Amino acid sequence: LAPAAGLAPAAARRLATNSHDHFNIHRDTTDNNRDVPFDFTEANYERVAEILARYPSNYKQSAVIPLLDLAQQQNDGYLTLNAMNKVADILEMANIRVYEVATFYTMFNRSKMGKYHLMVCGTTPCMIRGAPGIYQALCDHLGLGGYGETTKDGMFTLSEMECMGSCVNAPMIAVADYTEGAEGYTYNYYEDLTTQDVIQLVERLRKGEKPAKIGSQHRDKCEPAGVVVGDKWVAMEGTETLQGPPPGPYCRDLAAVKKAREEAAAKKAAEGAK
Repeated sequence: LAPAAGLAPAAARRLATNSHDHFNIHRDTTDNNRDVPFDFTEANYERVAEILARYPSNYKQSAVIPLLDLAQQQNDGYLTLNAMNKVADILEMANIRVYEVATFYTMFNRSKMGKYHLMVCGTTPCMIRGAPGIYQALCDHLGLGGYGETTKDGMFTLSEMECMGSCVNAPMIAVADYTEGAEGYTYNYYEDLTTQDVIQLVERLRKGEKPAKIGSQHRDKCEPAGVVVGDKWVAMEGTETLQGPPPGPYCRDLAAVKKAREEAAAKKAAEGAK
């Protein structure tokens, strides 16, 4: 999607609805216009039928999000104009209603994507624990100028994503893999990352190899086994998160508070009886 005429790249970036689509309005490109056909494969029509069966026939428009997701998986990671129109036809919706959904949720991509969509978590815990370094390492290694760009070989698209919900394992990224279409589509988290970890990850993907480990790269799940500090994994001894008494403030003694209120109420009642 091209920036608006007269806008510098930085100004256009400020209008972004997410980190890889600059505008919600459609701009024709050679691979995304009304003349570029889209239809679900025979196998995916079976999945369409499975999805529609989840809803009453008079509420089949409820399937718009899962069908858009399926179309995006089949179509190399993004929704063309006719992909959205096909979903509208199946659900007997006005095209504009489908466009409204596809442009509202940042999970849907309206720009052409790389084979792998790398999403760096940009929420506070990850930012504090090293996300800026992960972002810069990916930009430097892949030759990218920032979020929203795709490598020249069409392999990787880099985006920022808000909270992925694994704050205890910060910093982290998510990777959407579109290399095998809807049948082989995967969406995985990689957590407790150092810059070395993330470079090794993208190099394995570049070679067509599966990452050595999904989830935390340095612990089993989210047990208190260590933390990324200064771009290094620092292991902890023992199984306790706290290394000493917490400094407070502490919770009130609720039993004492209850007793004091009861005594005050009893005193008030006794004075009223006089």
